[in-house]
Amino acid sequence: MKDLSECRVLLVDDAKANLDILVEGLKGDHKLSLALNGEMALQAAVRTPPDLVLLDIMMPGIDGYEVCRRMRQMPETAEVPIMFLSSLEEVQNKTLGFEAGANDYLTKPFEMLEVKARVRSLLKAKAYSDAVKEQIASELRISRDIQMGMLPHDFSEVENTYGVEIGAVLDPAREVGGDLYGVCAATPERLVVFLGDVSGKGIPASMFMVRAISLARLLARDIAEPERILARLNDELSVDNPSFMFVTFMCAVFDPTTGKLVMANAGHCRPVLLRKGEAPAWAVKNLGTALGFEPGLEFERTELTMNSGDAIVFYTDGVSEAFNLDEECYGDDQLLADSAALADRSPVDFTAGLLDKVRKHAGTAPQSDDIAILTMSVADRKEVAP
Repeated sequence: MKDLSECRVLLVDDAKANLDILVEGLKGDHKLSLALNGEMALQAAVRTPPDLVLLDIMMPGIDGYEVCRRMRQMPETAEVPIMFLSSLEEVQNKTLGFEAGANDYLTKPFEMLEVKARVRSLLKAKAYSDAVKEQIASELRISRDIQMGMLPHDFSEVENTYGVEIGAVLDPAREVGGDLYGVCAATPERLVVFLGDVSGKGIPASMFMVRAISLARLLARDIAEPERILARLNDELSVDNPSFMFVTFMCAVFDPTTGKLVMANAGHCRPVLLRKGEAPAWAVKNLGTALGFEPGLEFERTELTMNSGDAIVFYTDGVSEAFNLDEECYGDDQLLADSAALADRSPVDFTAGLLDKVRKHAGTAPQSDDIAILTMSVADRKEVAP
């Protein structure tokens, strides 16, 4: 936790005599910055962010109320404690101060001992809050590393074995997220690929994601049909689901000897099929039902043949439902158009290019949802060893 002697206090008052009193009383305990008016205070807060602001109200130019409101809008001081020191002692003045965002209010003339006690109290609370936030941030960074470590990143062995090329990316909207993807080498003639999106974001979604991806890997090794994998996965997730979370899920099984790709959809975005010489098209018709609501569901299967050079693009709705500052959605039409423009690229470059297109559409708008993309193309047919 930060030592109080290292904390910086910004003193703001247009009366130099008042600043002299405060400096004399606080200089041995904390680092100090001074400002004689509101404009100087805002500039000083940006230049050297304080840990606490002692703020007068009646000042020329911008008054203390407005300074407080602006500081609450600035990232440098949004959570910095602010205490008004003012000769205005009416209840309505104090009310306006707290409504502007102040943490404390002390009227002039004041006793320096009381000022020092309140300053220490506010600084201790901020130091403790900062320490807790840093601990949480550290734990979230570790959680992100663990989560990302559960996802495959090196596909070289799978690519060599099954005659495919794969590119994948996961970009959570927060430190951890609920999107997932997996590639499972079940048998020489069965490569299982899946991608999903857990409801919600953050830690609850990430915990449900871990459960879903672990179960999916186990089921993919023992069950040949994607619709049966989804049915079993749904049963497992539905039985013990006190938080009532759910996950949309796309499961595909590829046979390298025949080029047959069998898919089943549980409420997920429709994958995009890229064939040589053809416009991008949806690979499945129906969305199906998400997993986790109730056991006993059945799922449709879609079969198609992948030829050399064909590719399939799986993605989450963080792609198609990305919004910019004008609340314009990226949308399915733009997804198909950009897929056509990127179709001649390798899966790795296609995936990176599509993510770049989505980010450029969103611009400076905050990312509203997790993003996952997995692209798989067929390089050549592989014969199964006898």
